[in-house]
Amino acid sequence: MTRNLMIILSAGGSAALLAGAYIFQALGYPPCAMCLWQRWPHVAAILIGVLALRVPGRFLPVLGAGAAATTGGIGVFHTGVERDWWEGPTSCSGGGGLEGLSGTDLLTITGPRVVMCDQVSWELFTLSMASWNAIASFGLMICWIIAVRLSAGSTTTGSSRTV
Repeated sequence: MTRNLMIILSAGGSAALLAGAYIFQALGYPPCAMCLWQRWPHVAAILIGVLALRVPGRFLPVLGAGAAATTGGIGVFHTGVERDWWEGPTSCSGGGGLEGLSGTDLLTITGPRVVMCDQVSWELFTLSMASWNAIASFGLMICWIIAVRLSAGSTTTGSSRTV
């Protein structure tokens, strides 16, 4: 294994998860607000990965691990909201308001669809998309950490040791 291979796997994993989210959206599963929050750290991880392939050192892989941990943490929080372990944001949970919608929006069939953060729209093996994102993201965090460790053994010219 090399540092760059781990970076490619880590950033590529975020790209795959992000692509999967957009595929589900295209299949008719619109995201809630917390689902959208989980996407931003994946975007950051992809950009960090592109930069980290060009810039040697440990700093960028550490940031990548942080991005993966952030989306994983949001996924765990979202899972807890879905399972009623704790309250979610009032803006997208069962008690949330509809202040962003007009009367016309509420009365028309074609108006915007309100997607609640505390409702599971799809699951596999009793785990929601938020749960799967958390599991995969923490796996990607481990890949980033391996890249950090491999960066510690690389020289200033950017070469990486193999394991």
